[in-house]
Amino acid sequence: MTRITVLGSANMDLVVRQPRRPEPGETIFGTEFSTGPGGKGLNQAVAAARAGADVVFVAAVGDDGFGVRLRGRLDDDGIDTSLLRTVEAATGIAQISVTEDGENTIVVVPGANAVADLTDDERTAISASSHLVVQLERPAALLTEAMRHARGAGVTTVLTPAPVQSDLDELLALTDVLIPNEGEAVFLAQQDDAESAAIALSRTVPTVIVTLGSRGALVASGGEIICRVAPRRVEPVDTTGAGDTFVGVLVARLAAGDPLAVALDTATVAASLAVGRRGAAESMPYAAEIAAVVI
Repeated sequence: MTRITVLGSANMDLVVRQPRRPEPGETIFGTEFSTGPGGKGLNQAVAAARAGADVVFVAAVGDDGFGVRLRGRLDDDGIDTSLLRTVEAATGIAQISVTEDGENTIVVVPGANAVADLTDDERTAISASSHLVVQLERPAALLTEAMRHARGAGVTTVLTPAPVQSDLDELLALTDVLIPNEGEAVFLAQQDDAESAAIALSRTVPTVIVTLGSRGALVASGGEIICRVAPRRVEPVDTTGAGDTFVGVLVARLAAGDPLAVALDTATVAASLAVGRRGAAESMPYAAEIAAVVI
């Protein structure tokens, strides 16, 4: 089985469900509070593992109850946690508000995710992988070093540019597969719409996949749109982690040798299943569930 290395964040999600977003200075009542494993890195690692990939997770948690719980989630999903460091800083958290329409807003406090050095063991793990998957919830210097090392080892690099930020030229130049959502793509490319943004970004990155939520996705390469991915209709319950589900499953299937079109369809099905459930990592489907829907 081909191994994937996910280098990313591990957070405990603190989730409040509420009827709507409050206005500035307004206090409203929520309907429910829960905690659960999250962080874009952890989410993508779990999604890939549940889709059948062999995954090693490079991350850091604190020496606290949240860190113990996150490690347990990863172990339960069969993810290699030998490179999950325990450090003195508190485990990262994400404060998530979910409204009745299933949409969410998120505030992240990085905590242990701010660890910025890349160890020799982590370099070895990256070199032994088919794909390196990163996001922007870890320090930019760490991500750049890891991506550069992966490129030198012939490893395919995958970047989710979230939370989106400027000055990503160096990282984009080291990226083989870029997977932004519509807003992220428009911001990065300084264009007015997703299609124009995908085309512009694909002049730098070999493959650009822009996710469009309920409208599916589009794929650009070499300065042109090469594929449009139809959405799977679903009544949204919670969109938290849907994009990470898409990324994790997509990379898992690419690593398994699926053609891009097949991997895209499988990832779209997986994301639609996750949207119909509550939670981030906890909502992600297993390979058998995905296979039951994929035609």
